[in-house]
Amino acid sequence: MKKDAIKLTQYSHGAGCGCKIAPAVLDEILSAAGQMASFPGLLVGNEERDDAAVLDLGDGSAIISTTDFFMPIVDDPETFGQIAATNAISDVYAMGGKPLMAIAILGWPVNMLSAELAGIVVRGAQKVCHAAGIPLAGGHSIDTPEPIFGLAVTGRVQLDHIKRNRGAQVGDLLFLTKPLGIGIWSTALKLEKLLPGHSGIAETTMLQLNQIGERFGKIRGVHAMTDVTGFGLAGHLLEMCRASDVSAHIEVQKIPLLHPALFDYIRQGCVPAGSGRNFTGTQGEVLVEHPEWRDIVCDPQTSGGLLIAVDPDAADEMKSLLRAEGLPDVPIGSILEKGTPIIQFIVDGSNEV
Repeated sequence: MKKDAIKLTQYSHGAGCGCKIAPAVLDEILSAAGQMASFPGLLVGNEERDDAAVLDLGDGSAIISTTDFFMPIVDDPETFGQIAATNAISDVYAMGGKPLMAIAILGWPVNMLSAELAGIVVRGAQKVCHAAGIPLAGGHSIDTPEPIFGLAVTGRVQLDHIKRNRGAQVGDLLFLTKPLGIGIWSTALKLEKLLPGHSGIAETTMLQLNQIGERFGKIRGVHAMTDVTGFGLAGHLLEMCRASDVSAHIEVQKIPLLHPALFDYIRQGCVPAGSGRNFTGTQGEVLVEHPEWRDIVCDPQTSGGLLIAVDPDAADEMKSLLRAEGLPDVPIGSILEKGTPIIQFIVDGSNEV
């Protein structure tokens, strides 16, 4: 089969971070695993679902360690490798750190897809690692029923620059650095409903490194930070609110969207299964006034943006930095005293769909 005729998305049952295990099932797995043993110097483990683990080196800095991998979200093998690498490295940036090196994780159905295609996937990851200023230093591969690719990434951060999903404070403003809609867009592609003029839009966003997170780490007014991936904006904001013992109010008309056509694709049934799982995992704690906005805020993102809780006194500095990088600079909501529901997504009457 010719390389150009291969459609990688047809070889996987899910796409990108939409493959994530549902939050409720993950809770069951972690519960069965039991309490992780304490370890000297471990500053961040899995207690509050942070983006990466952090280990104190004893010299004022810490090592960041993370891994992320998934099945194809696009058909082109090199782009798949680039997106998977960009997504994995993002966890280091989400902690306010600087990546140091990466190693690859490759699962490949060798009887169905050629070794050459796998090499092209790895080549894509090498390009992203080069852009991030780090080596792709090796990895591990196995024969799997579906193609899987990702990275394990090591980074470093100064102790006073570590950002966690914990720490959001009442009055903080919430910023989101990338638009939502990746899961819906990729589902439209998989269902062959994506209009020709819409190809490449999602890839452009997914290939954008979240390098700005390292700079956010140095801003004292940034109280909490995480990246928005498989659990969607609603799920990752809920993790932030739970960890910080606060609530949040989001004005949906201020949320950056991949494209206005998202609503058309939702009406055509291009909603990933992960959206429903994500919503189920937030029921009782998240209020969304409109079902189509629910599909958007619960949409699983792949290589999504950073969600940042910022002291209002640091808002001008944040906006200036975002604007200089061409990123969305309008706050999408704010942090409130803890209440019920924990998060409210409010649809302005003038913006109903």
